[in-house]
Amino acid sequence: MRFQNLCIESIATEIPPRVVESSAIEDSLEPALRRLKLPLRPIEALTGIRSRRFWEPGEAVHAVAARAGRLALDRAGVRKDQVGVLISTSVSREFLEPSTASVVHGILGLSPECRNFDVSNACLGFLDGMTLAGQLIEAGVVDYALVVDGESAEPILQKTVQGLLGPDVRSQDFWSQFATLTLGSAAVGMVLTHARHSRTGHRVEGLCTRADTANSHLCRGTADRMETDSIRLLRAGVELARRCWGAATEELHDWHPAAFRQFICHQVGKAHMAAIADALNIPHDRCFASYPLLGNVGPAAVPITLGMAVDQGVLQPGDRAALMGIGSGLNVTMMAVRW
Repeated sequence: MRFQNLCIESIATEIPPRVVESSAIEDSLEPALRRLKLPLRPIEALTGIRSRRFWEPGEAVHAVAARAGRLALDRAGVRKDQVGVLISTSVSREFLEPSTASVVHGILGLSPECRNFDVSNACLGFLDGMTLAGQLIEAGVVDYALVVDGESAEPILQKTVQGLLGPDVRSQDFWSQFATLTLGSAAVGMVLTHARHSRTGHRVEGLCTRADTANSHLCRGTADRMETDSIRLLRAGVELARRCWGAATEELHDWHPAAFRQFICHQVGKAHMAAIADALNIPHDRCFASYPLLGNVGPAAVPITLGMAVDQGVLQPGDRAALMGIGSGLNVTMMAVRW
């Protein structure tokens, strides 16, 4: 799929104030790790994640998503009454009904004509939200779209740690829930618009997506527990990414490693990043990383990492970036952006 007139007007992030080091989580798990004769410092050693962030107690996902959305609108210079659609892509949520988007819509005071809904696709949700927003913009249905995401990992991480300290836990139980120990919290908002309204000219050129839903069983999560077959998930994800990359070279303009200044991948950890880079022949030093400080923040990872690359001057105006997201399910999207 190619876009002709889709632009990113702003990216705004809300980073939680509380820093939780991986070593602190490992200290909490030490009795279990010793009983199971497992390494006492497995998180940073295996993933490269030194820390993650958590919200203050009682902070709601819709509230932090709304703050990121409001900041994105302010940065873009877009009025509330100009927003034609609001899409929330959060995995975390306080309730099943109503939609998180409807609550954020109310907090922001958007117009009654502004459509609002949730899009859920695991860690790929934000890129899907951008895609749907882009289609509405290019079809002339709306002039401006706001995509938001808020994630809160502390509740499930705390429950996981408590559960792993149980006397009947086996080493395989620890490893099946290990991915939960890498999660972090964050929020992000993005304003997109048609090129005729854009003041930035940051173009979304197009995207390619592929699915391998035969492997949807490799990661299953609820509000209380997430179990992952990490090794098989990594292998299947890398293979799907390889297939999607091959399709992108045929479907999109100028898609090859030398065409991009930065590769903005989903932020799982160092093993996943290295495996993707090796499989696609991408230089490791052009894969911008946010996971060492933020952990895996789910759908918020790709847009936040893009924003960090811009803020740190790694991505300059005119540079191209490949946004590469993967979500359990399995689904992969690769999107070309010229900044």
